[in-house]
Amino acid sequence: MFKAPVFTATGERSGERDLPEALFDGVVHEAAMWQTVKAYLSNQRQATASAKGRSDVSGGGKKPWRQKGTGRARQGSIRAAQWRGGGNVFGPRPGRNYHQDVPKKVRQLARRSAYNARAEEGGVFLVDALSFEQAKTKQMVSLLEVVGVPRNSGMNVLVLTDGHRPLVHLSSRNLEGVQVLPFGEESTYDVLWADVLVIEASALERVTEAAHA
Repeated sequence: MFKAPVFTATGERSGERDLPEALFDGVVHEAAMWQTVKAYLSNQRQATASAKGRSDVSGGGKKPWRQKGTGRARQGSIRAAQWRGGGNVFGPRPGRNYHQDVPKKVRQLARRSAYNARAEEGGVFLVDALSFEQAKTKQMVSLLEVVGVPRNSGMNVLVLTDGHRPLVHLSSRNLEGVQVLPFGEESTYDVLWADVLVIEASALERVTEAAHA
């Protein structure tokens, strides 16, 4: 079973806690993570790339020279693909569908695998309660420094809160490489993107309750 250090909102260490086996089961399935992340990135594509085909470029209505007798290769239009300024062959067109579906169980396996991968690296930290009285970047900086992520360290941090915490979000939006999400809304990509996971401890209690329901 994995363990994670626990900190208070003020940055004081209060011990260690076992991570729930319902989420941290020790299995890291790389194929599931690869498939899920590939589908996630593909689904972000806007499909707005466009190139002009032969029918879209102007000009080229007249045959550049006669068919025979010139010693040169026959040409039908100066807007053919082999000409400079000609139409593109099989170029990207807007509206292409890049969507990829992933089975629900594969997504769940990938998400657990991502959490296990971070736990194996010692990158999971728990916080008793992220109850900020006001939006202050200094509060979030102090907490991350105690966890071991100094400001401008180049490390990516994912903060997972128990429900929506507007003040926590406002306190971290000016910090590069720090993302705040309600626990349960993060994707496999989000977890793998982060070098460090800071999770509100009460959020993990709901994972245990769901597993025994």
